[in-house]
Amino acid sequence: MSAQIENLVTSGTFSLDGGTWDVDNNVWIIGDENEVFVIDPAHEPSKIKQAVGNRAVKAVLLTHGHDDHIRYARAFADLVEAPIHLNPADTMLWEAIFPGTTADAEIKDGDTFEVAGTTLVALHTPGHSPGSTCFYAESLGTLFSGDTLFNGGPGATGRSYSSFETIIDSIRERLLALPATTVVNTGHGDATTIGAEAPNLDEWIKRGN
Repeated sequence: MSAQIENLVTSGTFSLDGGTWDVDNNVWIIGDENEVFVIDPAHEPSKIKQAVGNRAVKAVLLTHGHDDHIRYARAFADLVEAPIHLNPADTMLWEAIFPGTTADAEIKDGDTFEVAGTTLVALHTPGHSPGSTCFYAESLGTLFSGDTLFNGGPGATGRSYSSFETIIDSIRERLLALPATTVVNTGHGDATTIGAEAPNLDEWIKRGN
């Protein structure tokens, strides 16, 4: 027995450094008919709750603290009575949206989350933000990359708290070490694989950000 993966796309905005942009976000639901984890419940909490149905949500797992990923996380978590987990290196981003509060639990590199016979392992991959974290399900051959790695290259690093050099190191050392067949389910846009992205690393470095 292993977990099933469901994808829901929600729409809203992303704001940082004085700018605001329209975005579509991937929400990932992992589990079985009884219980699930929800990764990045962005925007439209009632729509995500409808997709979850009557299943218990063991936890909300956040890949990072940018507002398009977290602004509605608390509303969704309250709807399903689930704790929110976030890497504490992104606390300043959380506090920008939820002043004077913290997420319910901290995510540390190597933490594991189990559901439906499947284990998700937290991989700290800073660069897009200091606390950016991917979740790797080895038994499913799947990585949930947040905004660290996309179909076509690394996540953006042109704004506050980000670093191109750091994200390249994270991708090279943590993600490209995974099997080439690993499916990469991203925070925005289409999925890819480690094998499809790995040959482009040198090109990304030359292109910079």
